[in-house]
Amino acid sequence: MYPWFAFGHMTPCLHLSNELADRGHKITFILPRKAQSQLQHLNLHPTLITFHPLTIPHVDGLPSGAETASDVPNFLHHLLATAMDRTTDQVEAALRALKPDLFLFDFLHLAPALTSKVGIKSIYYSAVCAAAFARHPVPGQQVSKDRPITAVTPPGYPSSTVVLRPNQERLFYISEFFFSLRCQRLTTGMKCCDAISRRTCHEIEGPFCDYIGGQYGKPVFLTGPVLPTPLEDRWPQWLGGFKPGSVIFCAFGSQNFQEKDQFQELLLGLELTGLPFLVALKPPTGA
Repeated sequence: MYPWFAFGHMTPCLHLSNELADRGHKITFILPRKAQSQLQHLNLHPTLITFHPLTIPHVDGLPSGAETASDVPNFLHHLLATAMDRTTDQVEAALRALKPDLFLFDFLHLAPALTSKVGIKSIYYSAVCAAAFARHPVPGQQVSKDRPITAVTPPGYPSSTVVLRPNQERLFYISEFFFSLRCQRLTTGMKCCDAISRRTCHEIEGPFCDYIGGQYGKPVFLTGPVLPTPLEDRWPQWLGGFKPGSVIFCAFGSQNFQEKDQFQELLLGLELTGLPFLVALKPPTGA
Protein backbone atom coordinates (compact mmCIF):
# COMPACT_ATOMS: atom_id res chain seq x y z
CA MET A 1 0.00 0.00 0.00
CA TYR A 2 1.57 3.29 -1.12
CA PRO A 3 -0.72 6.35 -0.87
CA TRP A 4 -0.02 10.00 -1.68
CA PHE A 5 1.83 11.86 1.08
CA ALA A 6 -1.30 13.47 2.53
CA PHE A 7 -3.16 12.32 5.62
CA GLY A 8 -6.47 12.46 3.76
CA HIS A 9 -5.03 9.69 1.57
CA MET A 10 -2.91 7.76 4.05
CA THR A 11 -5.65 7.51 6.70
CA PRO A 12 -8.33 5.84 4.51
CA CYS A 13 -5.67 3.54 3.07
CA LEU A 14 -4.81 2.49 6.62
CA HIS A 15 -8.52 1.88 7.32
CA LEU A 16 -8.58 -0.40 4.27
CA SER A 17 -5.43 -2.12 5.51
CA ASN A 18 -7.19 -2.85 8.81
CA GLU A 19 -10.12 -4.38 6.94
CA LEU A 20 -7.78 -6.57 4.91
CA ALA A 21 -5.87 -7.58 8.01
CA ASP A 22 -9.18 -8.55 9.63
CA ARG A 23 -9.38 -11.16 6.89
CA GLY A 24 -5.88 -12.45 7.57
CA HIS A 25 -3.92 -10.58 4.88
CA LYS A 26 -0.48 -9.12 5.51
CA ILE A 27 0.10 -5.53 4.44
CA THR A 28 3.25 -3.47 4.07
CA PHE A 29 2.27 0.19 4.35
CA ILE A 30 4.79 2.47 2.62
CA LEU A 31 4.87 6.06 3.90
CA PRO A 32 7.18 8.98 4.77
CA ARG A 33 9.23 8.39 7.88
CA LYS A 34 7.75 11.33 9.82
CA ALA A 35 4.16 10.22 9.13
CA GLN A 36 4.56 6.87 10.87
CA SER A 37 4.28 8.26 14.40
CA GLN A 38 1.07 10.10 13.48
CA LEU A 39 -0.58 7.00 12.02
CA GLN A 40 0.75 4.30 14.34
CA HIS A 41 -2.27 4.51 16.67
CA LEU A 42 -4.63 3.68 13.78
CA ASN A 43 -2.88 0.37 13.07
CA LEU A 44 -5.21 -2.17 14.67
CA HIS A 45 -3.19 -5.19 13.53
CA PRO A 46 0.50 -4.47 14.15
CA THR A 47 1.37 -8.14 13.62
CA LEU A 48 -0.10 -8.04 10.11
CA ILE A 49 0.34 -4.40 9.07
CA THR A 50 3.97 -3.35 8.87
CA PHE A 51 4.99 0.25 8.28
CA HIS A 52 7.81 0.70 5.77
CA PRO A 53 9.16 4.27 6.17
CA LEU A 54 10.88 5.99 3.28
CA THR A 55 13.61 8.59 3.19
CA ILE A 56 12.14 11.47 1.19
CA PRO A 57 14.69 12.63 -1.41
CA HIS A 58 15.78 16.25 -1.68
CA VAL A 59 14.02 18.40 -4.28
CA ASP A 60 15.13 21.96 -4.99
CA GLY A 61 12.52 24.36 -3.64
CA LEU A 62 10.99 21.90 -1.21
CA PRO A 63 11.55 23.05 2.40
CA SER A 64 13.94 20.95 4.44
CA GLY A 65 12.08 18.30 6.43
CA ALA A 66 8.87 18.53 4.37
CA GLU A 67 7.46 15.04 3.94
CA THR A 68 3.68 15.41 3.72
CA ALA A 69 1.20 17.76 2.06
CA SER A 70 0.54 19.27 5.49
CA ASP A 71 4.13 20.53 5.59
CA VAL A 72 3.91 22.77 2.52
CA PRO A 73 1.36 25.11 0.90
CA ASN A 74 -0.65 23.89 -2.09
CA PHE A 75 1.52 25.67 -4.65
CA LEU A 76 4.50 23.51 -3.60
CA HIS A 77 2.68 20.17 -3.79
CA HIS A 78 4.09 19.50 -7.26
CA LEU A 79 7.57 19.47 -5.65
CA LEU A 80 6.36 16.94 -3.11
CA ALA A 81 5.07 14.85 -6.01
CA THR A 82 8.52 15.03 -7.59
CA ALA A 83 9.99 13.79 -4.30
CA MET A 84 7.54 10.90 -4.38
CA ASP A 85 8.65 10.01 -7.90
CA ARG A 86 12.25 9.87 -6.67
CA THR A 87 11.38 7.18 -4.11
CA THR A 88 10.85 4.55 -6.80
CA ASP A 89 14.26 2.98 -6.22
CA GLN A 90 13.40 2.48 -2.54
CA VAL A 91 9.96 1.13 -3.45
CA GLU A 92 11.36 -1.24 -6.06
CA ALA A 93 13.87 -2.62 -3.54
CA ALA A 94 11.03 -3.21 -1.07
CA LEU A 95 8.87 -4.94 -3.68
CA ARG A 96 11.68 -7.24 -4.75
CA ALA A 97 12.37 -8.17 -1.13
CA LEU A 98 8.73 -8.60 -0.07
CA LYS A 99 7.29 -10.11 -3.28
CA PRO A 100 3.69 -9.05 -2.52
CA ASP A 101 0.70 -10.21 -4.58
CA LEU A 102 -0.74 -6.71 -5.10
CA PHE A 103 0.47 -3.11 -5.00
CA LEU A 104 -2.17 -0.48 -4.17
CA PHE A 105 -1.39 3.14 -5.04
CA ASP A 106 -3.03 6.43 -6.00
CA PHE A 107 -0.72 9.28 -7.08
CA LEU A 108 2.44 7.40 -8.03
CA HIS A 109 1.76 7.22 -11.78
CA LEU A 110 4.99 5.26 -12.21
CA ALA A 111 3.57 2.40 -10.13
CA PRO A 112 2.17 0.22 -12.97
CA ALA A 113 5.49 0.29 -14.87
CA LEU A 114 7.36 -0.44 -11.65
CA THR A 115 5.15 -3.37 -10.62
CA SER A 116 5.15 -4.82 -14.12
CA LYS A 117 8.95 -4.88 -14.02
CA VAL A 118 8.93 -6.98 -10.85
CA GLY A 119 5.93 -9.15 -11.81
CA ILE A 120 3.29 -7.71 -9.46
CA LYS A 121 -0.28 -6.58 -10.19
CA SER A 122 -1.10 -2.93 -9.48
CA ILE A 123 -4.43 -1.54 -8.28
CA TYR A 124 -5.33 2.14 -8.33
CA TYR A 125 -7.21 2.79 -5.07
CA SER A 126 -9.03 6.05 -4.36
CA ALA A 127 -11.06 7.29 -1.40
CA VAL A 128 -12.41 10.25 -3.41
CA CYS A 129 -16.13 10.00 -4.17
CA ALA A 130 -16.75 8.45 -7.59
CA ALA A 131 -19.19 11.15 -8.73
CA ALA A 132 -16.52 13.83 -8.40
CA PHE A 133 -13.79 11.66 -9.82
CA ALA A 134 -15.84 10.67 -12.86
CA ARG A 135 -16.35 14.37 -13.58
CA HIS A 136 -12.63 14.92 -14.24
CA PRO A 137 -10.22 13.85 -15.40
CA VAL A 138 -11.34 11.04 -17.73
CA PRO A 139 -10.08 10.00 -21.18
CA GLY A 140 -13.36 11.21 -22.68
CA GLN A 141 -12.60 14.74 -21.49
CA GLN A 142 -8.92 15.42 -21.98
CA VAL A 143 -7.89 18.72 -20.47
CA SER A 144 -4.81 20.93 -20.44
CA LYS A 145 -3.81 24.47 -19.61
CA ASP A 146 -4.93 25.46 -23.12
CA ARG A 147 -8.11 23.43 -22.92
CA PRO A 148 -9.55 23.79 -19.40
CA ILE A 149 -12.50 21.94 -17.97
CA THR A 150 -15.90 23.51 -18.58
CA ALA A 151 -19.36 23.20 -17.11
CA VAL A 152 -20.18 20.74 -19.91
CA THR A 153 -19.98 17.18 -18.58
CA PRO A 154 -17.91 14.64 -20.52
CA PRO A 155 -19.75 12.34 -22.96
CA GLY A 156 -21.67 9.58 -21.21
CA TYR A 157 -21.37 11.08 -17.73
CA PRO A 158 -24.23 9.49 -15.75
CA SER A 159 -25.71 12.67 -14.26
CA SER A 160 -27.03 15.94 -15.64
CA THR A 161 -27.11 17.64 -12.25
CA VAL A 162 -23.40 17.67 -11.34
CA VAL A 163 -22.05 20.88 -12.86
CA LEU A 164 -19.31 23.35 -12.05
CA ARG A 165 -19.93 27.02 -11.45
CA PRO A 166 -17.56 29.40 -13.29
CA ASN A 167 -15.55 30.15 -10.14
CA GLN A 168 -15.15 26.41 -9.49
CA GLU A 169 -13.85 25.87 -13.04
CA ARG A 170 -11.19 28.52 -12.46
CA LEU A 171 -10.12 27.09 -9.10
CA PHE A 172 -9.36 23.72 -10.62
CA TYR A 173 -6.87 25.27 -13.02
CA ILE A 174 -4.97 27.93 -11.10
CA SER A 175 -2.21 25.69 -9.83
CA GLU A 176 0.55 23.72 -11.45
CA PHE A 177 -0.27 21.00 -8.93
CA PHE A 178 -3.57 20.24 -10.66
CA PHE A 179 -2.11 19.91 -14.14
CA SER A 180 1.07 18.02 -13.31
CA LEU A 181 -0.39 15.83 -10.59
CA ARG A 182 -4.07 15.24 -11.17
CA CYS A 183 -4.59 15.26 -14.91
CA GLN A 184 -1.40 13.57 -15.98
CA ARG A 185 -0.64 11.38 -12.98
CA LEU A 186 -4.10 10.09 -12.20
CA THR A 187 -5.07 9.32 -15.77
CA THR A 188 -1.69 7.65 -16.41
CA GLY A 189 -2.02 5.56 -13.26
CA MET A 190 -5.52 4.39 -14.10
CA LYS A 191 -4.78 3.75 -17.77
CA CYS A 192 -1.79 1.56 -16.98
CA CYS A 193 -2.84 -0.28 -13.79
CA ASP A 194 -4.41 -3.74 -13.72
CA ALA A 195 -7.58 -2.72 -11.88
CA ILE A 196 -9.28 0.21 -10.15
CA SER A 197 -10.72 0.19 -6.64
CA ARG A 198 -12.78 2.82 -4.85
CA ARG A 199 -13.97 3.46 -1.31
CA THR A 200 -17.70 3.45 -2.05
CA CYS A 201 -20.56 1.03 -2.67
CA HIS A 202 -22.60 0.20 -5.76
CA GLU A 203 -25.90 1.15 -4.15
CA ILE A 204 -24.74 4.77 -3.80
CA GLU A 205 -22.36 5.37 -6.72
CA GLY A 206 -22.81 2.38 -9.01
CA PRO A 207 -23.42 4.33 -12.26
CA PHE A 208 -20.37 6.54 -11.67
CA CYS A 209 -18.13 3.56 -10.93
CA ASP A 210 -19.39 1.79 -14.05
CA TYR A 211 -18.67 4.95 -16.03
CA ILE A 212 -15.10 5.14 -14.69
CA GLY A 213 -14.55 1.48 -15.53
CA GLY A 214 -15.84 2.03 -19.05
CA GLN A 215 -13.66 5.09 -19.56
CA TYR A 216 -10.50 3.27 -18.56
CA GLY A 217 -11.41 -0.22 -19.71
CA LYS A 218 -10.66 -1.66 -16.28
CA PRO A 219 -12.56 -3.67 -13.67
CA VAL A 220 -13.63 -1.50 -10.73
CA PHE A 221 -13.74 -3.14 -7.30
CA LEU A 222 -15.65 -1.39 -4.51
CA THR A 223 -14.56 -1.73 -0.89
CA GLY A 224 -17.65 -0.21 0.69
CA PRO A 225 -17.27 2.84 2.96
CA VAL A 226 -14.50 1.19 5.05
CA LEU A 227 -15.34 3.21 8.12
CA PRO A 228 -12.96 3.40 11.06
CA THR A 229 -13.59 1.47 14.25
CA PRO A 230 -16.60 2.51 16.38
CA LEU A 231 -16.32 5.76 18.27
CA GLU A 232 -15.30 5.87 21.88
CA ASP A 233 -18.29 5.55 24.19
CA ARG A 234 -18.11 9.20 25.21
CA TRP A 235 -18.92 10.43 21.70
CA PRO A 236 -22.18 8.48 21.16
CA GLN A 237 -23.20 9.54 24.66
CA TRP A 238 -22.46 13.18 23.86
CA LEU A 239 -24.20 13.05 20.49
CA GLY A 240 -27.16 11.27 22.07
CA GLY A 241 -27.82 14.32 24.20
CA PHE A 242 -29.01 16.31 21.15
CA LYS A 243 -31.89 15.91 18.77
CA PRO A 244 -30.99 13.84 15.67
CA GLY A 245 -29.27 15.92 13.02
CA SER A 246 -28.71 18.94 15.23
CA VAL A 247 -24.91 18.78 15.65
CA ILE A 248 -22.76 20.47 12.99
CA PHE A 249 -19.37 18.94 12.18
CA CYS A 250 -16.96 21.08 10.17
CA ALA A 251 -13.61 19.69 8.96
CA PHE A 252 -11.53 21.21 6.17
CA GLY A 253 -8.75 18.63 6.26
CA SER A 254 -5.05 18.93 6.97
CA GLN A 255 -4.13 20.89 3.83
CA ASN A 256 -6.43 23.89 4.29
CA PHE A 257 -4.92 26.98 5.93
CA GLN A 258 -7.32 29.90 6.33
CA GLU A 259 -6.54 33.54 6.88
CA LYS A 260 -7.35 34.80 10.36
CA ASP A 261 -10.42 36.76 9.23
CA GLN A 262 -11.76 33.72 7.34
CA PHE A 263 -11.22 31.54 10.40
CA GLN A 264 -13.09 33.98 12.62
CA GLU A 265 -15.97 34.47 10.17
CA LEU A 266 -16.47 30.71 9.90
CA LEU A 267 -16.63 30.22 13.66
CA LEU A 268 -18.89 33.24 14.15
CA GLY A 269 -21.20 31.87 11.46
CA LEU A 270 -21.40 28.52 13.21
CA GLU A 271 -22.19 30.26 16.49
CA LEU A 272 -25.04 32.15 14.78
CA THR A 273 -26.75 28.86 13.88
CA GLY A 274 -27.52 28.39 17.56
CA LEU A 275 -26.66 24.69 17.19
CA PRO A 276 -23.92 22.69 18.92
CA PHE A 277 -20.92 22.17 16.67
CA LEU A 278 -17.48 20.58 16.41
CA VAL A 279 -14.78 22.21 14.28
CA ALA A 280 -11.54 20.56 13.15
CA LEU A 281 -9.32 23.18 11.51
CA LYS A 282 -5.67 24.02 11.12
CA PRO A 283 -4.62 27.16 13.02
CA PRO A 284 -5.06 30.18 10.74
CA THR A 285 -2.12 31.52 8.74
CA GLY A 286 0.25 33.41 10.99
CA ALA A 287 -1.24 32.10 14.24
